[in-house]
Amino acid sequence: MTYVEHRDTFDEELKLLLEAIYFKYQHDFRHYAFSSLRRRVTLAMQRFGCRSVSQLQDRVLHEPEVFGQMLQYLTVQVSEMFRDPQYFRTLRAEVVPVLKTYPSIKLWIAGCSTGEEVWSFAILLAEEDLLDRTLVYATDINAESLQAAEAGVYALDRVAQFSTNYLAAGGTRSLSDYYHAAYGGAVFDRALRSKVLFADHSLATDTVFSEVHLVSCRNVLIYFDRPLQDRAIGLFRDALVHRGFLGLGSKESLRLTSHADAFAELSATSRIYRKC
Repeated sequence: MTYVEHRDTFDEELKLLLEAIYFKYQHDFRHYAFSSLRRRVTLAMQRFGCRSVSQLQDRVLHEPEVFGQMLQYLTVQVSEMFRDPQYFRTLRAEVVPVLKTYPSIKLWIAGCSTGEEVWSFAILLAEEDLLDRTLVYATDINAESLQAAEAGVYALDRVAQFSTNYLAAGGTRSLSDYYHAAYGGAVFDRALRSKVLFADHSLATDTVFSEVHLVSCRNVLIYFDRPLQDRAIGLFRDALVHRGFLGLGSKESLRLTSHADAFAELSATSRIYRKC
């Protein structure tokens, strides 16, 4: 059976799959955008040789290793270093000067995936002489992605784009100053992660982190439905200190969320907001 051929049945079985995952593994995908889930679950069915979502559900429930692999399909892991360079340029010009007024800084990178943004922030903070007094929380629900993020090893054929983004983002050196080639990839300087705490955290079920000065959560909310978007933004609002900063992805906005009035727009083009 394919989604196109039997849409109604597919959707009903998909809802049951998400319920089963929640009750079996306590991972809550029930408020993820359905359009995206359909595509990813269809790919998972092909990967595991299942003709229906129900067959996939049976394997997920009885084979924990299959669920571990399913997470790679249910969570999106598309990122690059200094993605959307204007975002980092705006942070450097308008947010960093404020952060420099604090004796210590806490930063939360929510949905950090495989860590490209974590290492980008670490480089930016190091160049602005802020890394030593900053604690970075890097969170995701995907344990495999967190391991990759902590390793900081990326394919060499991706580094050219990383370097282009870095310079466009206002980088003050050469990106090659921060990595060396080994293990068939670019290995980023371990000193950059000395202030980073990698942790399992779900925006769907977990509570807030302690008071932070900046939350960066980009290209995550687009995969949530409206109630889950509201929950996530509420977590960010509660986690931020007074006048703290929130950065979103280029296609994301606070405009239609129930917490829009809690923030003022700092940069419309870079999607950076400030808690009122």
